[in-house]
Amino acid sequence: MSISENKIIGKIHSTESFGSVDGPGVRFVIFMHGCAMRCKYCHNPDTWHSKSYTELTSDELLSKALRYKSYWGKNGGITVSGGEPLLQIDFVTELFKKAKEQNIHTAIDTAGQPFDFSEPFFSKFTELLKYTDLFLLDIKHIDEKEHIELTGKTNSNILDLAMYLSEIGKPVWLRYVLVPTINDSEEYLCDLSSFVKKLNNVKRFEVLPYHTLGVYKWEQAGLDYQLKNVNPPTQQELERANKILCTEDYR
Repeated sequence: MSISENKIIGKIHSTESFGSVDGPGVRFVIFMHGCAMRCKYCHNPDTWHSKSYTELTSDELLSKALRYKSYWGKNGGITVSGGEPLLQIDFVTELFKKAKEQNIHTAIDTAGQPFDFSEPFFSKFTELLKYTDLFLLDIKHIDEKEHIELTGKTNSNILDLAMYLSEIGKPVWLRYVLVPTINDSEEYLCDLSSFVKKLNNVKRFEVLPYHTLGVYKWEQAGLDYQLKNVNPPTQQELERANKILCTEDYR
């Protein structure tokens, strides 16, 4: 994010006009540039360092989104994803404030890594909450040591975010990418299930299969993809994870 002529400028990696898996209904999905985590299975590593982003004001981006409003129906709206949208929290807040003035449903797809109770972040986050209807929160790993190994960052503040959103009753969809040999053991799944049961705001809990569709982006960026020998989970492995995590209870 940068400031130009007193306007907040967002760094936008890309947009999707008809998203169907990033919140309820049909969504206009905005992928923000930049992320502090380095997930070994990231399918958007081009948002890390690449200069291939577009700088837009919130008015310019909202105008682009509104072209598709007629397709959203009662349940659709705008989802801001990433990269990591909370790294551009001032821009997202401004965008969502203007969206809510037009009664648009707003959602944030976040890994939660920037979350912090310290200032000035927490005050900014509190302001963002006023204009955010739904959080799509990605939990990468329940074990802190393994989370650091997988993403390069701790998960303690991410779990704090999940607990805080529960305390204030903000609706959340949880997502968990199942990565064989990494986060699919019974121990990890049971620990995650116990944690999620403490939350009272989870409206949906999805287990997503690890995939390798983004490997070519790593190659294009000259990055070494470290999970080359990890295969996507089988249907049986997905069903096992869903059973342990009791995801049907959140549908």
